[in-house]
Amino acid sequence: MPFARPARPTALLLCGAVLLTGCAAADPPDAKSAKTAVTLENCGRTVRVDSPPRRAVALNQGAAEIMLSLGLADRMAGTATWTDPVLKGLEKANAQVPRIADNSPSFERVLDADPDFVAASFESTLGKGGVATREQFGKLGVPAYVAPSDCAGKDNTGDGDGAREKPLGIDAVYTEIHDLARIFDVEDRGDELVTELERRMDEATSGIDASGVSLLFWFANAESPYMAGCCGAPGIMTRALGARNVFDDTHEEWPQINWETVADRDPDVLVVGDLTRKSQTAESAKRKIAFLESDPVTRNMTAVRKKRYVLLSGQALNPTLRTVEGVERVAAALREFGLAG
Repeated sequence: MPFARPARPTALLLCGAVLLTGCAAADPPDAKSAKTAVTLENCGRTVRVDSPPRRAVALNQGAAEIMLSLGLADRMAGTATWTDPVLKGLEKANAQVPRIADNSPSFERVLDADPDFVAASFESTLGKGGVATREQFGKLGVPAYVAPSDCAGKDNTGDGDGAREKPLGIDAVYTEIHDLARIFDVEDRGDELVTELERRMDEATSGIDASGVSLLFWFANAESPYMAGCCGAPGIMTRALGARNVFDDTHEEWPQINWETVADRDPDVLVVGDLTRKSQTAESAKRKIAFLESDPVTRNMTAVRKKRYVLLSGQALNPTLRTVEGVERVAAALREFGLAG
C-alpha cells in the first residue's frame, strides 16, 4: 500500500529557489570524485557511500522527487514505483531518467541499471517481499538508503503498513533531504530546498485555526478502504492546522476500516487520494467520489452531502516533500469551506 562540500556557487545560481530542476551536477558526469566518504546511521543500519553516486536508482517516487528537486537527474540511472504524475516543475528533469517500472520492479531489473546507490521511501521496499533486502544490495557493493520517516518511531514488523509509536514530524522529511544532499555532495542545494519548504509550511499555517474540524484521509480501495491512522503524514497536516483526524485513536499507518465505522465517525471533510496507479480499486479521486455519492452507507455523510472534498496526490499522503503541499491544500480548502480562520 501506501505503500561533502557544497556545490559550486555558479551552479546553484542557475537553480530555482523552489525546486532545483534540471540543475547540472557540480562536476562533469565523468569526473573522478576525490570527496571524503559519507557514513550515515540510517534506520538502524550504517550506510557508507565512498563517493557521490553517479548511477543512483530511486525505488519509490518520493525518493525520486527529492533527487530530482536537488538537480540530480544526470546522476540517476532509474526510478520506480509511481503513484502520481511527477511533481510540477520536474517534468523535464524526470524525462531524462529511465523509468524502470511504474510499480515495484524486480531485483534483476534494478541491477540491469547498474546502480551505485539505491534509495527507497519505505522499509518494505528494501525488505523481504520488496525489491530486495539491503543485505542483497550490500553484497554487490551497492549502498541502500531508506527514508528516515518510515522508521522513526515506527514498527514495520507486522503484515500491514506498520504502526507509529509516536507522531511523525515534518523534520523527518527534511532529514531525508539533507542526507541525500550530503551523499551526493550538494549540501547547499539541500539547505536551499529545506528552507523553501519551511517557508511554505509557515505561510500555509500562519493564523489558521481549524480546531473542532474533523478530517478523514482515504488513500485507496473501495471494498476495504485504507484510512490514515493518527501519526503518519496526515497527522503532520492535522497537527499543523489544529484539526482532528477521526481515526486518531489508531496508531496503524493505514488501517483498513469498514464503511459503517467511517460513516459513524462522520467527518466534516474528506481528504481523498487522487492516484494514477491501477493496483487498487478506487485509485482516482473521481472514482472515490463516485463511490461515496452512490453507496447507501456513505452518501448521507456530512462531508459527502456538502461535497467537502480535498484532493491530494498519493505522494502528499505519504511522508515526502509533497506533504508540505498537502498542508497547503488542506489549509486552503478549510478556509474555502468556512471551517477555519
